[in-house]
Amino acid sequence: MAGEITDTGDLYSPYVGLVYMFNLIVGTGALTMPKAFASAGWLVSLVLLVFLGFMSFVTTTFVVEAMAAANAQLRWKRMENHQEEEGDDSSSTASDSDGLTQDNYERAETRPILSVQRRGSLNLFEITDRVEMGQMASMFFNKVGVNLFYFCIIVYLYGDLAIYAAAVPFSLMQVSCATGNDSCGLEADAKRNDTDQCWGPLRRVDAYRIYLAVFTLFLGPFTFFDVQKTKYLQILTSVMRWIAFAVMIVLALVRIGRGHGEGHPPLADLSGVRNLFGVCVYSFMCQHSLPSLVTPVSSKRHLTRLVFLDYVLILSFYGLLSFTAIFCFRGDRLLDMYTLNFAGCDIVGVAAIRFFLGLFPVFTISTNFPIIAVTLRNNWKTLFHREGGTYPWVVDRVVFPTITLVPPVLVAFCTHDLESLVGITGAYAGTGIQYVTPAFLVYHCRKDAALAFGRGTANKHRSPFHHTFWVGFVLLWAFSCFFFVTANIVLSETKL
Repeated sequence: MAGEITDTGDLYSPYVGLVYMFNLIVGTGALTMPKAFASAGWLVSLVLLVFLGFMSFVTTTFVVEAMAAANAQLRWKRMENHQEEEGDDSSSTASDSDGLTQDNYERAETRPILSVQRRGSLNLFEITDRVEMGQMASMFFNKVGVNLFYFCIIVYLYGDLAIYAAAVPFSLMQVSCATGNDSCGLEADAKRNDTDQCWGPLRRVDAYRIYLAVFTLFLGPFTFFDVQKTKYLQILTSVMRWIAFAVMIVLALVRIGRGHGEGHPPLADLSGVRNLFGVCVYSFMCQHSLPSLVTPVSSKRHLTRLVFLDYVLILSFYGLLSFTAIFCFRGDRLLDMYTLNFAGCDIVGVAAIRFFLGLFPVFTISTNFPIIAVTLRNNWKTLFHREGGTYPWVVDRVVFPTITLVPPVLVAFCTHDLESLVGITGAYAGTGIQYVTPAFLVYHCRKDAALAFGRGTANKHRSPFHHTFWVGFVLLWAFSCFFFVTANIVLSETKL
């Protein structure tokens, strides 16, 4: 659940953490990026990709700093409670006991926590407790801010589920509705409409909705239970993902090297920037999962450098995948799900590889859907939770899972335009989670830390972008993005 402090679990090395972060960030968004690159032009796409990668790195360091500040606050409270217990055992004065139970920071001036800290080897700002973003929001925001955070994360998770619910049936439709021409039919499907025939009297859209119903019946029930012990399943899907990405890059490079590349992408096309922006924001999304990812790292001494290295690698990978795609395939032949472009016999001669790439999203996305659905359900519970209260069985086991599952399935029923789904989710909810929330978290945690521990106390995980200018710049950029995307959508609808 987004709002609880949990055990960190088994520790792992910084380099294992680097791999985990890489796997977390590089996901479904990468498969929709090639078409977005082709629509916006290669130069505009490259510039925007690098800039959004940099902005994501900035806010990632903000979240890490807020995590350290939250750990310091929790550690301070534990020390205070421990001292209170010692004071009670030694018959300390009533006035001292009263001061220890007050939930404020005024005692920092008369009894600084640093004097307690020096007696131990643990740094006050060491990240040892896994404090999720929801818990940090409740620590540093007021009630309105907490509710806005949960609203934003819920909308984002709904978008995630809608993307997953559309991607799997869409991939199955594309593979099963092959027309049987000389390119095995799948590549030609890029130009086909939903109303075209699939099998017999069934149209392609009918096949898509049948697959959506089957997908919902198989994976939907997991929303009503807790998903546990997915470690080995996640390892398997990660291996499959990297095999698929490596195969696609190699095949595209071979095709270009042989002179069969058909792509001639424009330098810039501003009409495609809106979707590209949303896709790129979505593709760099990791801030909401950082507490679970960073806390178990055994040594956090060079954490910022490792995160920077990860972003450089991810940028390089996105660039390689997208540039090989847009120069290998014509822009009008690129599908929303990039894997489907390799399902043609003229591109891949081995049938096993064609079907592996065509069905790759089915295997990998299906394993993530139940996990995200349970996460969304738990966030709904946290948003409406009352201190000390419990939910009736019907509300807990029926209402919350139902409101979690039904909306994304309805969205997927109405559209399978993955590029637009990813773009809108990233441009709106993604902007809130990736930019706005980290900026406000780091601003308020710095104020609280200065009040509690004094302005001279150094947070060992302080962001390199510690000047207040960066907080304002991130918020200004987030507002500009929101305004730009909204204006672009309105103008597009007006032209239609």
